[in-house]
Amino acid sequence: MGESEREKPRIDYDEIFSPVVRHTSIRPVLALVATWDLHLEQMDVKTTFLHGDLEEQIYMQQPEGFSQPRHEHLVFRLKKSLYGLKQSPKWYKWFNSYMIQIGYKSCKYNCCVYVKSLDDGSFIFLLLYVDDMLIAGKNLDDVVGLKALLSQEFDMKVRCCKENS
Repeated sequence: MGESEREKPRIDYDEIFSPVVRHTSIRPVLALVATWDLHLEQMDVKTTFLHGDLEEQIYMQQPEGFSQPRHEHLVFRLKKSLYGLKQSPKWYKWFNSYMIQIGYKSCKYNCCVYVKSLDDGSFIFLLLYVDDMLIAGKNLDDVVGLKALLSQEFDMKVRCCKENS
């Protein structure tokens, strides 16, 4: 494999960007959950870094045990991210564009805080930490609706944090 086909320092090798919500943003949202008796749910994206499409052309040698004698000189061109690949955390671009598409706004001071104003005057919040998220909202149906939308777009694990009776 030639040097031109590898990740290159100062060109694409160091381009890692996976933003996380700041603790200074989590605390006020949790305070709102407690004060306003909001529903709070956690979700986790399964195999996050395997979802990102690669913008770069990246090639890899055949894994040990896979190569076939007649084709051992061949390499693979990656179309999707792999764990450990420096460009893998770019999945955030996909997530952010989806959130904007479904009507959420990213906070000016913390790009991992998404908010949507609802018809009844309430808000629904989503806090993103790499591939984990907290969702808080007054109406359980709104929270469940957002979870359903996210599950249609991403392969999600769902955990319940707090449910009101």
